[in-house]
Amino acid sequence: MDSISRRDFARTASLATAASYSRILGANDRVRMGFIGLGNRGDQVHDGFLEHGDSQTMAVCDLREDYLDFAVKKSRGTPTRYKDYKKVLDDKNVDAVAIATPDHWHALMFVDACHAGKDVYVEKPLSLTVSEGRRMVEVAEQTKRVTQVGIHRRSGKFLMEAVDYVRSGALGTISLAKSFHIQNEWPNGLGAAPDGPLPSDFDWDQWLGPAPKVPYNRNRAFYNFRWFYNHSGGQLTNFGVHYMDMLRWALGKESPKAVVAMGGRYAGIKDNREIPDTLEVMWDFGGMMMIFCCYDANAAKGCATGAEMEIRGTKGTLYLYGNRWEVVPESITERTFGARTPLDRVTERSYGGSKKTVIEPKSAKGSADTAFHARNFLDCIKSRKKCNCDILIGHISTSNTLIGNIAHKTKSYLEWDGKTERFTNNAAANKFLQYQYRAPYKLG
Repeated sequence: MDSISRRDFARTASLATAASYSRILGANDRVRMGFIGLGNRGDQVHDGFLEHGDSQTMAVCDLREDYLDFAVKKSRGTPTRYKDYKKVLDDKNVDAVAIATPDHWHALMFVDACHAGKDVYVEKPLSLTVSEGRRMVEVAEQTKRVTQVGIHRRSGKFLMEAVDYVRSGALGTISLAKSFHIQNEWPNGLGAAPDGPLPSDFDWDQWLGPAPKVPYNRNRAFYNFRWFYNHSGGQLTNFGVHYMDMLRWALGKESPKAVVAMGGRYAGIKDNREIPDTLEVMWDFGGMMMIFCCYDANAAKGCATGAEMEIRGTKGTLYLYGNRWEVVPESITERTFGARTPLDRVTERSYGGSKKTVIEPKSAKGSADTAFHARNFLDCIKSRKKCNCDILIGHISTSNTLIGNIAHKTKSYLEWDGKTERFTNNAAANKFLQYQYRAPYKLG
């Protein structure tokens, strides 16, 4: 199923849900939303909420006028336009906000929104550093806000079924789970953009916010900020947090015991990126490994089946794709071990045994469209229950990817204490768990 048909499927299902709510809810039951950050992913998040009749866009906020124009045009009614997110938080007509800004802004905006009494949907990755994420968890708990992190697979019904299948033990003993981000960006990548000139209508200082002051470079702004460490954790946190969360959800894992990473800029891609074009990260979860593979200079399948993720058990392997999953059983040889002869060793014969499968093939299809995740958030605002991917879930999954970046930066095997959120064998690595905000920005 291609991206268009997935979108149509999700839209049909969520519109049916929205229609049912519209019939039974009055205007006072609508959740009045403010949207902060409307480019690319922010526009997709806005769409996800617009599909529900009990969501009303009351405010939109972005530094770009064209993004604001587009958001207002598609909204029901005429939302108020802002360029300062704090004015959205001061708006008494806004019940909840959706934050889809660059990663380095997430923590500040989230904390301020909670203190302003708003429920919060915040895009992944949750934070730029582990300490930011922990503070976000603390503030959400203190202010009793309903929170949803935009790891939208958590609201896909067919993925819930995959989780149930893995947790049933059907795959046998699981020793390895692996994920892949594969695309060929060679030879030019982002392009070798020089610093400057600054567009006359763009407030670069406001876009940087708490991040270090650097000259304007078009590759640092908008979507491409993900290739620079001041603003993002690269593809390890951009795509990797989706995979980390899905795998640890299915496997019932939280934090790893240790992490190691290797990679670099090996392909000679001609741009000014900071993140590696080739990277592998390995996490030891005690009894099993998780691995993330990022290859940005070759588009050959990372997994033989082309899956994004695989979970390998002694009885079979579960492969996860964007809109489906399948189980491929293992062929297991049950041998009757008797006296071996030289001929047995030469011919690799099994002594009276035979190959067989002990589980059946299984598969399912579905969608994890953002509209389902938005639906869960809206429902939880009304019930005050925890969302499918609340702030703590999002923090743990994001932190696991962030420490992978630290392992790569320090070229170290790092032992991790998930309770204290500190490295126990490398004190120097702990300095990467936070960073100093640029004045006058402070995390409340």
